[in-house]
Amino acid sequence: MDLLRSLPLGLFLEQPTTWLHRLDPRIKLAWLLTFLLAPVLATPFWRLLLVGLLLLLTLSAKIPLRVWRQQLGWLTFLCGLIFVLTTLLPDGLNASHQPRLPENELTFSQQTMLPPPPESQSWNPLTWTKSPENSTESPAIALPQPTDYRYVLLKVGSLTATRRSLDLAIRVSTLLFTLLYSTNLFLLTTAPEAVTAAIENWMSPLRRFKVPVTEIALTLTLSLRFIPLVLEEFQNLVRSVTTRAINWKKLGLRRTLQIWLLVAERLLENLLLRAEQIASAMTVRGFTTPNQHHVPWHQFRLRILDWFAIAAIILFWGVRIFWSGSL
Repeated sequence: MDLLRSLPLGLFLEQPTTWLHRLDPRIKLAWLLTFLLAPVLATPFWRLLLVGLLLLLTLSAKIPLRVWRQQLGWLTFLCGLIFVLTTLLPDGLNASHQPRLPENELTFSQQTMLPPPPESQSWNPLTWTKSPENSTESPAIALPQPTDYRYVLLKVGSLTATRRSLDLAIRVSTLLFTLLYSTNLFLLTTAPEAVTAAIENWMSPLRRFKVPVTEIALTLTLSLRFIPLVLEEFQNLVRSVTTRAINWKKLGLRRTLQIWLLVAERLLENLLLRAEQIASAMTVRGFTTPNQHHVPWHQFRLRILDWFAIAAIILFWGVRIFWSGSL
């Protein structure tokens, strides 16, 4: 098992180079924030449109099917499961819903109502009043539903799907899909250095408030580069334990825990050694402070495709602000 290639999220696709790869990382970061903020206070129909837009971007970029299946398969299954469970679970409204109006109000108003039968009364010596002996109530009239509106959409045995549960299921499943898949698509088509360079560029106005923007970007770059090292060390230790063919059933719980504690200790030592090697390599190259030895990871240059993406963001938010309430 290769952990560096079997991870479902966070992988960067180097080949083939799509039009999403050629897009400026600052514009892609702005689109990512757009997908993260657009579902807020949005209607279910608008959230379904966001899901469709993400799928359309993936298909237009011609991402290979193997990558798309690995990145999208488990997420689609998870969102579908949440949708089904939320739809069939109780909606939280403990009320019995009945039709309010009759089917034909004019015919109903013209119906002749028979007067109630006279009640036989008896004398009550304690209160000096007459009390009814037998009170008969008129039976309730079953009124047909005036329109085709139904609050309960589906009822099979004890499983009930209502309009509120369906609306809640659409909101939850689409929100989860949009948040996870938009971030995954951004990381899939953007190199780690370009991500940190875009974040540093957007955070550059904070330098006026003495915020260490360059140090934050450098720390983020080193952390992104250190993640594959962690996975590689963990994978090597797991393989070393597997090749020894240890019979875990004969060891027992106590000795099994001791072995895995030794493995975790060894993993921590290897990671600290890797971090020390990186620090030594930076020191040998004369890297003392990020401000004095700033390394330009990415050269920003807006192309025609980037300007089209900027215009699309403006158009998107225009539609979101003015017409999303009626969608």
